[in-house]
Amino acid sequence: MASLKNLFSTLLHAPRTLSFPLSPPRTHFFVGLLRILSLFLFFSATFADTSPAVAAETLVSRLLSTSNRASPTTSCAHLVSNSHGTRTEGTSLSTVKETQKSPRNSESDAVGDLTSCDIFDGNWVLDDPDPVYPPRSCPYIDDAFNCLKNGRPDSDYLRFRWKPHGCQIPRFDGRKMLKMLRGKRLVFVGDSLNRNMWESLVCALRESLVDKSRVFEVSGKREFRTQGFYSFRFLDYKCSIDFVRSPFLVQETISRTLRATLRLDVIQDSSSKYRDADIIVFNTGHWWTHQKTYRGQNYFREGKHVYKRLEVTEAYTKALRTWAQWVDANIDSNRTRVFFRGFSASHFRGGQWNSGGNCDGETRPITNETQLAPYPWMMRTLESVLAEMITPVLYLNITKMTDYRKDGHPSIFRQPEASRSNEMVQDCSHWCLPGVPDSWNELLYATLLTSGYDSRSNRWISVKN
Repeated sequence: MASLKNLFSTLLHAPRTLSFPLSPPRTHFFVGLLRILSLFLFFSATFADTSPAVAAETLVSRLLSTSNRASPTTSCAHLVSNSHGTRTEGTSLSTVKETQKSPRNSESDAVGDLTSCDIFDGNWVLDDPDPVYPPRSCPYIDDAFNCLKNGRPDSDYLRFRWKPHGCQIPRFDGRKMLKMLRGKRLVFVGDSLNRNMWESLVCALRESLVDKSRVFEVSGKREFRTQGFYSFRFLDYKCSIDFVRSPFLVQETISRTLRATLRLDVIQDSSSKYRDADIIVFNTGHWWTHQKTYRGQNYFREGKHVYKRLEVTEAYTKALRTWAQWVDANIDSNRTRVFFRGFSASHFRGGQWNSGGNCDGETRPITNETQLAPYPWMMRTLESVLAEMITPVLYLNITKMTDYRKDGHPSIFRQPEASRSNEMVQDCSHWCLPGVPDSWNELLYATLLTSGYDSRSNRWISVKN
C-alpha cells in the first residue's frame, strides 16, 4: 500500500511537472488516463512479481523525461557568429564539462534550433563521442597530422565534442552531406590550416561510403607541388572536394633576382581553379604572422610600387579588400556559397615555431577563459571587411573554440620517433587528425543545412547579407 500511495502522489503532482506543449484541459485528461493505467497495473501485478508502483513510476518518470526533452526552446542570436563570442553578463562559462555519454541528436531535432543561436559560442564537453572516422582508418591524412600513427601515447583529445550554448548541432551525416554535394564542387582555398580541415572532411565523407574504393584522387602530390591543387572525386555522387593552396589569397611573386614581393592589389592566379565552384571555404592568417611578413620591409607591393616599410595590419587590410572585391565581382551568390574560416589558435610555449616554442605534454584543454589569448587583430579586420561586402559570406568563427584546445596539436608527433631530433621544430599550429578540425566540419555541415539549400532542386536559394 505504501508503494501505491507513492504512485498516486507522483500522479497527483504530474499536471504541475509535465511540460508537454498541451493546453491545461488536455494535460489533465492525459494524467487521468495515467491514473486509470496505474490501477490496471496494480491489479495485474498481484498475479506477477513486479511491483505496480515501480512499474507505473518508471512509466511516469520516462514520460516526464520525454516531455522535458520535447519542450520548446527560446530563440536567441544568429546562426553564424560575427563576433568573438562575448558572453552576456551573469552567464558563467565552463569550458570543459564531463557529461554522461548520450546519443547525439538527430538532424530533424537540431536544425530548427540552429537559426536561433550562435553555434560558435559554447564549450568543449567530455563525452566520448563516436568519431566521424576512426583513428588510423583514413589513408589520406598527411603523416604530419597523423599523431597516433606517429606514436602519440594519449588519446583523450579525441574524447571532446563542441557543444554550443542554447542549442544542439546535428551529428555529422556524411551520406546526407554527399547528397547535398551531388554534382557539385566544394573547394578549400587558403593555407595549410585549411588543408587540415580539407583532409578531415575528405576522411569523414569517405567513412560514410560502403565501398571506399568509390573515392579517388583526381590530382596527387605531383600536381600539388607544381600547381598547388589537390582533388578527391566521389564517383557515386559526381562531386569533388578540392584544396587550392593560397596562403595569402593575394599573389606572391618572385623576381629574376629571387626577391619575393606580395601583390596586395592582385588576387592569386590560382583563382581560376575555384571561381566556378559551388561552395568555397576561404582562409588566411598564419602566414601574416611569419617574420618576413610581419616585418613588412621591402615585401609588400601595389602596382609597381614596393613599400620600403608597411605595417602588417595595413597590408592585411589591403589584401582582404582585394579578395573581397574579387568575390563581389566574380561570384554568383545564387549559385555559390562562400565561407570564410576564422583564425585558428596556436599554442607555443617558450618561443615561436622557429625559436624553440613547444606544446608537447599537453593532454587537456584550457579550462579558464582568462588564460585565453587576446582576440586576434586579424579577425577584427576581417569582420569589418565582411561587413562591407555585397556577396553574403558565411563566417566560421572558430577562433575562440580553438584557443581552448592546447591539447590538440601534433607537437613532436608530427614525425615518427625514429625521425625526431633535439632540434626538431614542434607543430603547435596545425591539428592532429582525427581531432579538432572534425568539429569545424560539423559546424560547416550544420551551417549548410540552414543556408538555403533546397533538396528537391539540389540548388541553393538566394540569400542576402
